[in-house]
Amino acid sequence: MSELFASASWAVRFPRAKQRFPYLQRRLAPCPVRDKDGFIAYLAQSHHLTLTEAREEADDFLFWESLHEELELELDNI
Repeated sequence: MSELFASASWAVRFPRAKQRFPYLQRRLAPCPVRDKDGFIAYLAQSHHLTLTEAREEADDFLFWESLHEELELELDNI
């Protein structure tokens, strides 16, 4: 995935991430696509989670985001 696509993707995903993770701060949260480990560490620290819990939450969020992206692509092709 290109750096530009990852940045644009995070800009689109951030509002949904903020809804799910209310303590995210845009200027501090790493992009989960470009820096998943950094995002997990930030999520654990900011939301008082263990690294395992944060990884599970990040994986779940990214899974749902991938489904959302697939749906958008399908709707664009209709």
